[in-house]
Amino acid sequence: MTLLYYAAVVIAAAGSIALIAVSSNQAMSRQPEIQGRVFITFILGAAFCEMLGLLGFVLGLVG
Repeated sequence: MTLLYYAAVVIAAAGSIALIAVSSNQAMSRQPEIQGRVFITFILGAAFCEMLGLLGFVLGLVG
């Protein structure tokens, strides 16, 4: 059961990071002058999603 929970958390984290990457690439292609701000937002969003994935992994091991 724990392995299934971990797999679901990893898939959700990967999907959300991919969605953030697609959205940031679209924003940068529409307005190249805001590349710096969009990149910082992308890094922060990916870090938060990865943190939630690790939190789900730890909770899966504990529970």
